[in-house]
Formats: sequence, structure tokens, C-alpha cells
Amino acid sequence: MKKLTVLNQVVSSNTLTLSVLVCSALSSTVFAHDIVPATAQSNSIIFKNATVHTVIDGVKHNTNLFIQDGFIKAIGPEISAPEALIFDASNKHIYPGLIALDTSMGLVEVEMMRPSNDSYDIGLSNPQLEAITAFNPDSEIIPTVRVNGITHAQVVPQGERLAGQSALVSMDSWTIEDALVPSTMGFHLYWPKQGALPQDEKKREKQLKQHRKDLKQLATIFEEGYRYSLASKAKKLSKQDIRWQSMLPLYQGDAQLFVHANRQKQIEEAVSLAKQYGFKLVIVGGYDAWRLCELLNEIEAKVIYTKTLSLPMRKDEPLEMSFKIPALLKQANIPFALGFTSDWNSRNLPLAAGQTVAYGLSKEEALQSITLDAAKILGAESMGALAPGYAANLVISGGDILDPMMTKIEKVYIDGREVDLNNRQQQLYQKYLKR
Repeated sequence: MKKLTVLNQVVSSNTLTLSVLVCSALSSTVFAHDIVPATAQSNSIIFKNATVHTVIDGVKHNTNLFIQDGFIKAIGPEISAPEALIFDASNKHIYPGLIALDTSMGLVEVEMMRPSNDSYDIGLSNPQLEAITAFNPDSEIIPTVRVNGITHAQVVPQGERLAGQSALVSMDSWTIEDALVPSTMGFHLYWPKQGALPQDEKKREKQLKQHRKDLKQLATIFEEGYRYSLASKAKKLSKQDIRWQSMLPLYQGDAQLFVHANRQKQIEEAVSLAKQYGFKLVIVGGYDAWRLCELLNEIEAKVIYTKTLSLPMRKDEPLEMSFKIPALLKQANIPFALGFTSDWNSRNLPLAAGQTVAYGLSKEEALQSITLDAAKILGAESMGALAPGYAANLVISGGDILDPMMTKIEKVYIDGREVDLNNRQQQLYQKYLKR
């Protein structure tokens, strides 16, 4: 694992902005799996007689899928490619690779060991920090997650306020450069929480005062960034600051602001901020987002809902409330995808999506929420669906991928490369069978 710290430097305008990276490596092999990444696809493949879940064109039964050079070339009952290898997929299901949103994949190895947790840094304003620089493509957790059909993950920094920038990564790579997948730049802001107000007036006022202070700190951060962007646009910068320099794409409309917020008041305050500066807004968490459909749709905000397997946030809500919210978001026409805030536990993403089917979403909508909709929110083109021109990110299963009892995932392909599904848990299982 790598430990990354970026030291802010303010330098004159005629000097390059420097990011000082201080890295230290942990020598323990506990933090590196021994699964060799797959080589680039060299042979064309036709999967014959499969049930293909295209996501964008329905479910096609007893059909063929042709992949070549890492991309899907054709889908249909009659495909001719004499040079292609033939894989009999009779009675098999082919799904797009799943995309796990809001994860700390590759940033955390053992949660209780601080040296193996690179998910956050100190300070309230760290927009210049990039999660990808601390990503460990050799994490033992990665093989245990992709065996559940997850081929890509959004790696997200954590923090108190403005935590840094996320990245979309492949779940099979040698290096950081190999792992990184082009996507829209995203900054992550953790909105101040305000719990239930106490009845005691002094305690109530103290809590409200603290919340006002937190909001004022946020306002100052974004106002300073805005002034810097105006000066940059007018070419009147007297000095460069890597914090505000990194945020220029956000003010220019080329990046998204991911605001981690669940309660209605938090979301309303976040929308107010987005309106003020014209930010492209994505709400992460989004428990109360369905209550604010008009407000969110007004600014074309999106939602990454992460509370599917959580308990209700209020005592007077029905027990199944968390399961129903994706259907409520769908009814409110709010663009959304499902996420799972975790590292190793993000393997439960397909289970979370399957749970929504029992509470209002169709199977096709639930699958779309963890594939194509996730890709759209991240601005990742040619991902999340099975169609000609899309990347050959495939999951071949003997059963329903949204049902853990029936899934039976047999093969996973990333960009047409067959990924080794061996992992530490399976190795230990085989080891203790021999005891």
C-alpha cells in the first residue's frame, strides 16, 4: 500500500505549481494479491445461445454475442466470424460488468489498521487530493469483489468537508495507469450534519450555532475558489494555489460536485450552493432525495443512492423504507444509480439491487441502476451495456446475477480479457479442506 500526502504550495505565477508527493511503501506481502492480471484480448470470441441482458435493448434469449479487440462487435442469432473462438453459453446469462459507486476500493486494506487506510486526509479543504494516487491495484480485496461480477469501481476520498477527487478504476490491472478509466472529473463534498434538535434551548442554540459555523466555512471555501476562477479567467492571477487551481474545471462546468448528504435539509442546502455557482450536482446517499424531486430536477441533479440495505433513518418510518426509495426516485424521474459505500462490503452491490426488485423496481431497472446508469453518472462512455461499440465488460453466470443464491458467476471479462476469478478467500477455503 502507498501512503500519500500532498503538501499545498503557493507559488508565483511564473513558476509551475508543484505537488509534493510523500510516499512510503509497506513491505508486508499481506497487502498484495498474487493473481496475475489478464493480457489484452488476442482472439475473437463468439458466445453462442446465451441469454443476453443488454440493458439498453431488453433481454435477448438464445442469441449470440461477438467480441473482438476488447469491444462488442455484434449481437444476434446469426453471427459469422470463422477466426473466432466459440464458447457455448447455452443456459447461461451474460450481463454487463457491474460498476460499484462510492467505494474506498484499493484505499483501505484492513479498516482497523491506520497504516493500511489511505482513504482520507486532514483538513476541511483538500480539492487537490486525487484518490487514484493512493489506489493499490494489488489489494487483496479486489479479487474478492470482482468474483461477484463487479468489473469497475468509483474510488472516492473521504473527509470532513471537501475531501478531493474520485476516479473510476478497472478491477484488473498492473498499475494505477492501467487501472484508470476516463470519466468526468468529480469533487467530493461531505455536507455538515445536523442531528435532531434537543428540547433544551441552550443545547439547541449551541447545535444551531455550530451548524451555521460549518455552513459559513463551506461558503468561504467556495467563495475563495470562485474568486480565484474569476481571476484566472481574466488572466490576473498574481500567484497560483493548487487547491483553487484544481477546482477550475468545477467552476467552468467541466466537473461534477458529489455532495454526500441524506437528510432533506442537507440536500436543500447543497442545491442552493449548486445554484449559486452553476455546479453540476450529484447527491450521494440521497435518503431524502425523492422528497425533493422538483428541486433536484430543476437543476438536473443526479443521485447515487447508497442506503438500500440500511435501516430506516427515522423511528416512525416503515421498516422497508430504505428498500423502497429507489422505486420512489424512479417515480420522481430523478436520474439515479445504486452505490454501496464500502471497500470489501461493496461485493453486496448486486444483492442491494436485487432487494429493490421486491419493492418496486423491475429486474431490468435494478440491473440498469448498477451498470448503465452508474456509467452515465460518471460520464464513462461505452460502458454499462451490451451493444455493438461498447467495451466488452461481461459477466457470464449460470443464474440471476441479482440473486446471490442463484448467481453462479463462471467468467468475467474486462475489455475482452478473461479475468482470473481466484482470490484469497477461495485459496483459504481450499487450504482448510485439506486439513
